[in-house]
Amino acid sequence: MRVKRGTTTHKKHKKILKLARGYRGGRSKLIKQAKEAVIHAGADSYRGRKGKKRQMRSLWITRINGALKQHKIPYSQFIHQLKKNNIELDRKILSQIAFEDPEAFDILVKKII
Repeated sequence: MRVKRGTTTHKKHKKILKLARGYRGGRSKLIKQAKEAVIHAGADSYRGRKGKKRQMRSLWITRINGALKQHKIPYSQFIHQLKKNNIELDRKILSQIAFEDPEAFDILVKKII
């Protein structure tokens, strides 16, 4: 018996076109263009999720470094002293303390030096 694949193809196409909603021109209407656009968009979003983590770490380091300027201590030396004194605060928490509660950060820096 012959198998007609119209429903399967339609389902696949519909899935791709649903993902391509909001794209401009044929990229949201034509299956070949939409499929390519969806594949590239997926790759870009994956790369973007990885890049976001890098950007946030960079922001935390910048904030910590800015808070350390008034104490005249380099960032690298500060991190070294933290590890040496077994203070296990990550960069995210350190930047949050420096940003929201400068007095507590001052106390932490004085404890290390």
